[in-house]
Amino acid sequence: MSASGPPVAGPSGTGSSGIDGPASTPGLVEVLEEARSHGFLGPGPVDVHVAHALGYAHAVGAAGLGEWWDRLERPLHLLDLGSGGGVPGLVLARHWSRARVTLLDSSSRRTEFLRWAVARIGLSERVRVVTGRAEEVGRDRSERGHYEVVVARSFARPGVTAECAAPFLKVGGLLVVSEPPAGVSLLQPPERAGVEKVEVGNAGSGHAGPRPGRWPERELDELGLVGIGRTAVDFGFQVLRQERACPDRFPRRVGVPSKRPLF
Repeated sequence: MSASGPPVAGPSGTGSSGIDGPASTPGLVEVLEEARSHGFLGPGPVDVHVAHALGYAHAVGAAGLGEWWDRLERPLHLLDLGSGGGVPGLVLARHWSRARVTLLDSSSRRTEFLRWAVARIGLSERVRVVTGRAEEVGRDRSERGHYEVVVARSFARPGVTAECAAPFLKVGGLLVVSEPPAGVSLLQPPERAGVEKVEVGNAGSGHAGPRPGRWPERELDELGLVGIGRTAVDFGFQVLRQERACPDRFPRRVGVPSKRPLF
């Protein structure tokens, strides 16, 4: 896909999400509509996907990282693990104008689209796209321990997500993982977000997706992670902190985390 890209379907100018740029510049919402046309974004209104993505920012703020970040004299570095069509990574890049964002995906077809999308919405100076498996990129010394925040949306089951994310995090950094909504409206205002106590325990065998609150302490500790809370935003976000550097034995080689998940 060239920098000019395919014809972009959808409205031009400022989208109803309220976070697009001036009408004279390509909008984030139109790029996400284009992602949907390629099968990179799931069903439902784009504005709901945008609201979901902004929930990650509220989760980071509720965990207190925002105050720490404000004291930094350099940009925050954020990794979107398995970025797909760019949600939440592109939305967070627009929301946090000081952030340096990496969009990681193993599919060259998706990363080709993401490079076009980044250029289309004018974020090339501070958003980069990487094609690769998390198990391999997480062993790159320039990437390992490099990020204050790692976000994941529909990446894998919890044990796989935790193992693939932990090597990228700085000590003190946050992993924020979207979970299925807990039977509540998707329209609850994000300002009602808070942090609840994490429920711990075994996730159970055969579980294919995140299960709200079920992130076991012992297995997280193997990765240097600790669960610090679950946001009360309707979408549901599990928040974990990197208490110490992830041990060198993680991540295991490509495919092993999925075949033999830690939990």
